[in-house]
Amino acid sequence: MPCPRRAGISLRRVPCLPSSGWQPSSIPSGSRTWILKRRRTSSTRLSSASITPGRRWETEGVLRRQHAILVALFVLAAVVGFASLFLGRYPISPGTMLRVLISPLVPVEASWEPTVETVVFNIRLPRVLLAMCIGASLSVSGAAFQGMFQNPLVSPDILGVTAGAGFGAALGILLSGSAIVIQLSALAVGILAVVLTYLISRVYRTTPTLMLVLSGIVVGSIFGALLSLAKYVADPQEKLPAIVFWLMGSLATVSRPDVAYAAPPMVLGMGTLLLLRWRVNLLSMGDDEARALGVNPDRLKAVLITACTVATAAGVSVSGIIGWVGLVIPHLGRMLVGPDHRVLMPVSLALGAIYLTVIDDLARSLMAAEIPLGILTAIVGAPFFAVMLRRTRGGWA
Repeated sequence: MPCPRRAGISLRRVPCLPSSGWQPSSIPSGSRTWILKRRRTSSTRLSSASITPGRRWETEGVLRRQHAILVALFVLAAVVGFASLFLGRYPISPGTMLRVLISPLVPVEASWEPTVETVVFNIRLPRVLLAMCIGASLSVSGAAFQGMFQNPLVSPDILGVTAGAGFGAALGILLSGSAIVIQLSALAVGILAVVLTYLISRVYRTTPTLMLVLSGIVVGSIFGALLSLAKYVADPQEKLPAIVFWLMGSLATVSRPDVAYAAPPMVLGMGTLLLLRWRVNLLSMGDDEARALGVNPDRLKAVLITACTVATAAGVSVSGIIGWVGLVIPHLGRMLVGPDHRVLMPVSLALGAIYLTVIDDLARSLMAAEIPLGILTAIVGAPFFAVMLRRTRGGWA
């Protein structure tokens, strides 16, 4: 039998040992000392040679590419948001638009009609800001959930928040509440649904991932049934069309008070997720690995779920149910920068803002009557997701 060899270690001074039944004590003491010295020298040489300048430059090149993509996406989001302000039946020149936007901050001579300020600050700017915030919150929540649950098919509604928000909005419409009452009802019931999901999933003071998903399916089904009951008893002339229109999603009726109400919770939720994005990498390796690295996975899951729920429920309460954003956009982000959530979550945030703003622009401009956002996101998102599934063979993007 040929004598085994190790990289960088010569065994010519040591007799070849049988493949089984040998003990280290059978090697002479001097030979054992010589082997250990050679092994230590070899390992030191290998460890120092393993970090080559080429590999270090390659890593730095990947980081530079990721940061360049991130900066480019945020610049593109700003450009798309500014361009969206010009969509509408009331024409406004770019110079006038810039002067109107900076007029609250810098003294500018008002050479425009008062109608221009009304159109910009009360109609177009709130709509663009909410579209960007809602798209960003759904996308970053989807990326966090997919990493936390270690599943590429998870979206922000996996824990029942959208089903609960839908029933809450339907309940507010049935009670003939105002717009703010409907929004608050959707927000409260959406959060309540996730709280119920979390409480049901608690097993032996822990929160297994599978139990969270199954509990979310149960709670979502219950609130879906309650929503169907609300539509069944609704007045078919007034209340039922309002419920159906709200469920399809739209930003046609948003205004400045909606921004003041919905933007702070979304920003708070997204900020929390971005601050904890590196910990999502630990959860994506599994609870045991995260616990071995000194992280309490149950506590971290509770914080992440709370942040995702607040951001998602606040956005859905204003816009209605908008699907596919939190499912598709994180996959697109992985195709651009990879699976590292430290970069993936900011990229998903920027991509979501761009995506939903463009979808809202299409909803406003394709037809005389606005198309509900949920229809367009499904028409665009479903085929795109099918293509990604083909490319990734059903796995992670």
